[in-house]
Amino acid sequence: MAYRYGNRLQMNLFPQSIEDYVPQDDPVRAYDAFVESLDLAELGITVDETQVGNPEYEPKAMIKLLVYGYSYGIRSSRKLERAAHHNISFIWLMGGLKPDHKTIAKFRTDNKGALKNILKQNARLCIKLGLIEGNTLFVDGSKIRANAAIDNTWTQDKCEQYLKSIDEHIESMLKECDVMDEKEQNSKSLIKLKKELKDRETLKSKIQGVMKELKTQDIQSINSTDPECVKVIGRQGTHSGYNGQIVVDDKHGLIVSSDVVNDNNDREQFANQIEQAHDTLEHKCKNACTDAGYADTDELTKIDGQGVNVIVPSQEQISGQETKPFDKEQFRYDSQNDCYICPKDILCLTAILIKKRT
Repeated sequence: MAYRYGNRLQMNLFPQSIEDYVPQDDPVRAYDAFVESLDLAELGITVDETQVGNPEYEPKAMIKLLVYGYSYGIRSSRKLERAAHHNISFIWLMGGLKPDHKTIAKFRTDNKGALKNILKQNARLCIKLGLIEGNTLFVDGSKIRANAAIDNTWTQDKCEQYLKSIDEHIESMLKECDVMDEKEQNSKSLIKLKKELKDRETLKSKIQGVMKELKTQDIQSINSTDPECVKVIGRQGTHSGYNGQIVVDDKHGLIVSSDVVNDNNDREQFANQIEQAHDTLEHKCKNACTDAGYADTDELTKIDGQGVNVIVPSQEQISGQETKPFDKEQFRYDSQNDCYICPKDILCLTAILIKKRT
């Protein structure tokens, strides 16, 4: 059987217009139409055609790059830069513009609020197109590693221990200085000691600043590299990071809302995330589901009290512990007789009789 061989020297003729790079039914055109329909002024993005200085990239083109990239899981500014150079659909979407990764990152940083509203409008568009029903929602979280070492996470106890150690070290160096002052031949070493002493004093000042910040913000710990991250426990072990939250719709698994929080667990996130999804949907869902990591009674009650069916397994169910015959989950409520029915028939009758007599 013959083979097909490539030929890099073969002459090919690309379309003369970038518009012809993608077919009319390519999904990228839907993203283009969506962003073109946005009112940038309403979103808080200023468009000034008369500004002086080096011209910026057109805001809608930058929004298209970010929204389209995010929808395909491309979060890195460097990867978005590469896509604008090599990916045909990105080249078409950007009209040939090729911003570098620093420009992309700066635009995203300067317009975080607007981008959040844009993604919310994107979800609402999916609702109008029937892609999101909003009847059943699922909530889940994922630990995201921060660009900060966990060793830079400070607590009150850790600060106090370091300060004690530094004070002891400084005291030791001062005593050594006193001894060496009496010996002229060791005067050179005194300069080194003074430098080390200065470094210790600087470290002590920094730790005292961290302790002050802990007390001012009334928090348990803080990372000196990235103050917003926390210590999280994920599949990769314990590290500094964030807690990413996502709410998806049951119909096609499309994202309704997303959030990033600095809580190291999910127990206090359920109500907040469902409320954000309700804000996007502009109505309450019928069912809200999640895993046992969100099983906090107070949080679940906030949503259950709104008439939403909350479906969350307990920690005992997940752990696979054997259910005892007289656990409270085994009792059934009888609204007609206003009593709980015991799992055993004989006790059921007894419970009803006792209720009627009283």
